[in-house]
Amino acid sequence: MSSPDPQVRAARNQSTNPGLRGPVVAVTGAASGVGALLTERLAASEEIKQVIAIDERRGECAAAQWHILDVRDPAIAEKLRGADVVVHLALDLDLETDGAARTAYNVRGTQTVLTAAAAAGVHRVVLCTSAMVYGALPDNALPLSEDAELRATAEATGVGDLLEVERLARRAPRAHPGLNVTVVRPAVLVGGTDTALTRYFESPRLLVVAGSRPAWQFCHVEDLCSALEYAVLEKVEGELAVGCDGWLEQEEVEELSGIRRMELPSAVALGAAARLHRIGLTPSPAGDLAYTMYPWVVSGSRLHDAGWRPQWTNEEVLSELLEEVSGRHTVAGRRLGRKDATAAGAAGATVALLGAAAVVRRARKARRRI
Repeated sequence: MSSPDPQVRAARNQSTNPGLRGPVVAVTGAASGVGALLTERLAASEEIKQVIAIDERRGECAAAQWHILDVRDPAIAEKLRGADVVVHLALDLDLETDGAARTAYNVRGTQTVLTAAAAAGVHRVVLCTSAMVYGALPDNALPLSEDAELRATAEATGVGDLLEVERLARRAPRAHPGLNVTVVRPAVLVGGTDTALTRYFESPRLLVVAGSRPAWQFCHVEDLCSALEYAVLEKVEGELAVGCDGWLEQEEVEELSGIRRMELPSAVALGAAARLHRIGLTPSPAGDLAYTMYPWVVSGSRLHDAGWRPQWTNEEVLSELLEEVSGRHTVAGRRLGRKDATAAGAAGATVALLGAAAVVRRARKARRRI
């Protein structure tokens, strides 16, 4: 006889075993992305007593108890009452979102959840940022330890928000004695994600800045969810970095992907990226390029010491990423339509990027005529 569906098993656990041991876990951002995957995983776990799912719309996990509201609403405190752990995943890191609106949502949402969790008697909050907070710098150690200084700046998409979330995480236990905060920092996240770093692999050529030393480390969303579950079950705590073991050099990425490089001087690449973003033609600021230039690989030693291991290798995640982005076309961070992609393919990626100056000039002339 086949085993029951995970949702059915979870529902039976929660309905027929009210004395089941394990924490009650609330997940924000539970209707989509990592939040939806984690909600399903926790609901199916025999080590979790109950899952409370919070989002602005109802998700598909029938075994969870759903509450529909914005995480910035102070009423969330009442919804968290009875929870032992909160995993806060309601962050907006969409490339197309207005920057000010994105920051307002991310910072206010995190502040509200931390305050509400403390008021509701929750003893642990798990936050998810990114290994990007360490910064991509030419003198970074390979790999970085979890305790490495956070040297990122706010120049890349969403990184300023993540640094503020990190600041709130450090401050929360002092502001709310008895509240423990765990922060999980994944490497380049892959698996239904859309970021400046996943779009890098949608380009007809892989941009390499002359003199840079890229090192690529990925994290599959399934591995992130298993690491978050470790944090929920208090098998590990503190500041945690998560990713595949090791890393890939740029030459290995090119060989595995079959995509040839386009090497440009730093001034040309960074200058074009800055101008295109400034006039609104691309969603990615020039700061995103640093993460394709310099290493920010993490060791993940705390999770490893606790017995956690990634189920995916860098090679496997890169392969999945390439399959996901197949058919998409991006130049300088901007998604192209089919007509534009055909033109870019015919002209070559170098022409497309170096032609940015002409695009900028045309845009400036158009603005003057208005």
